Amino acid sequence: MIIQTQRNTLLLAARILLATLFLVMGWEKVTGFDASVGYLKSLNVPVPTLAAIVAIIAEIGGGLAILLGIFTAPVALLLAIYTIVSGLIGHHYWTMPAGLAEYDTHIHFYKNISIAGGLVALAVAGAGKYALTGRKSA
Repeated sequence: MIIQTQRNTLLLAARILLATLFLVMGWEKVTGFDASVGYLKSLNVPVPTLAAIVAIIAEIGGGLAILLGIFTAPVALLLAIYTIVSGLIGHHYWTMPAGLAEYDTHIHFYKNISIAGGLVALAVAGAGKYALTGRKSA
């Protein structure tokens, strides 16, 4: 079956695709730090500056680890939790009146849930042989 014969290549592709989100969003937080802190303030996140720094570390650090295949399983699980928490904090559509903004936020929340599912699957599958360290699959 092609999926089994291409397992390691597909795991690399999965790592690249998942890492892209975290690296792009983390870099945007670095380059737009004040805006990121302002957004977190608007969500009533306690200590928004510290929260922005934690988000940057999680997204860039976690994204690089996933991309390179370093400690893939534990990092993927931590990013899955981070992604769910981010969805609960930043995409709470259930508090919004029905309309376009609520629908958009609804979509973003469930994208976070789906991304977390992909991260859990990656943690179970392992990094594959095209990884620097960590749990590699055969």
